[in-house]
Amino acid sequence: IFSRRNVPNLVRLGCMLGDNGFDVTKAIGEDLLEFPRVVFTLEEVLHVKDGLDILQSQLRTIERASSGIQSYLFNVSEAIVHAPVLKPLKLIGIGLNYKDHAEEVNLPLPKQPLIFGMYSNAIIGPGQPIVIPPMSTQVDYEAELGVIIGRKARMVPTSAALEYVAGYTMVNDVSARDLQFSDGQWLRAKSFDTFAPMGPCMVTREDLGDADGLGIKMRLNGQTMQNSNTRNMVFKVPDLVSYVSHVMTLEVGDVIATGTPAGVGFVRKPQVFMKPGDTAEIEIAGIGILRNPVTAAD
Repeated sequence: IFSRRNVPNLVRLGCMLGDNGFDVTKAIGEDLLEFPRVVFTLEEVLHVKDGLDILQSQLRTIERASSGIQSYLFNVSEAIVHAPVLKPLKLIGIGLNYKDHAEEVNLPLPKQPLIFGMYSNAIIGPGQPIVIPPMSTQVDYEAELGVIIGRKARMVPTSAALEYVAGYTMVNDVSARDLQFSDGQWLRAKSFDTFAPMGPCMVTREDLGDADGLGIKMRLNGQTMQNSNTRNMVFKVPDLVSYVSHVMTLEVGDVIATGTPAGVGFVRKPQVFMKPGDTAEIEIAGIGILRNPVTAAD
């Protein structure tokens, strides 16, 4: 999802064609792409029956043709890129889902996924600042693979779970550790505005499959703090989608943040927490880099 810098509040749907962005909203509005309606968000595409498949098929045709599409291309570095999902009905977190993270906090591996809830008010896009709230002095980073749901899912078997996944993104599951430990639970610690940076895009399931075996890193001011692989997840993507769907109905556009690997700040000696002036970067192979500055509250 992106905006032109001269009209930052008007969001549009785009995709990558080679090194350039391609304005999908404009292409549909001007009949270059045949789609049931003009769409401005990913959620609108996913709500159309087979919408993502239709769009992907047409975009592949456009890419092969290559001629006559120059007016629909844009330089991504000159656009404002937003989170791929702006207001999901549910943003679901998974705790203690990496073997190396369980080891570093000296806890046994969970016997079933540990689910907690977050809120869409926390979502920001690439380049937007993570704001340190006045009531916390221990704001930590957590690099996570995000799963975007593409079809309504209820009581889905593990064997069919991937059919309900539209694609993948990255989430920085920011956590106020002092509040987390004083409260004895996670809701307040993860609910502050700006505490769920997401993006920079959604990469489809067609491209990444079950997203197993992807390198995942987190850098703070250029220093690598987390360096793992999604193969270290205790519960894989199909397991998580199936399990959560047996607890609650997953709706189109819902996001599951699949847990974080070892290297979080509060376990380090000395502890490392984000502070104003820092830059937080998450990188997952095949998806890209999610970069956010860190600022103090006004």
